[in-house]
Amino acid sequence: MAEENDVKKKNFVLLEKGEDTNVVFQSRQPRGAALKAASRGHTDIRLRERGTDRVHVFTGSREKAVAPSDRPKWLPAAVWKAKVTKVGVEHLKK
Repeated sequence: MAEENDVKKKNFVLLEKGEDTNVVFQSRQPRGAALKAASRGHTDIRLRERGTDRVHVFTGSREKAVAPSDRPKWLPAAVWKAKVTKVGVEHLKK
């Protein structure tokens, strides 16, 4: 069952200054990858979808939030809450 879920996920490479970085986020949708990038502090988020010429463009932010009371013991009392807004999709020039 786990293999079936992994097949549906896509890899998104974070772009900085128009160039690929070594940071790759895996998610089913580009928004999920953008949320992961925003939670790590990125604000101008450009994600290239591997295997295509699409670049998903987002703006992001994060803020400290109180963790739920039923959190696991390893989770701190304050966590980062990410927010993203999609700006659009660009296509790489060949």
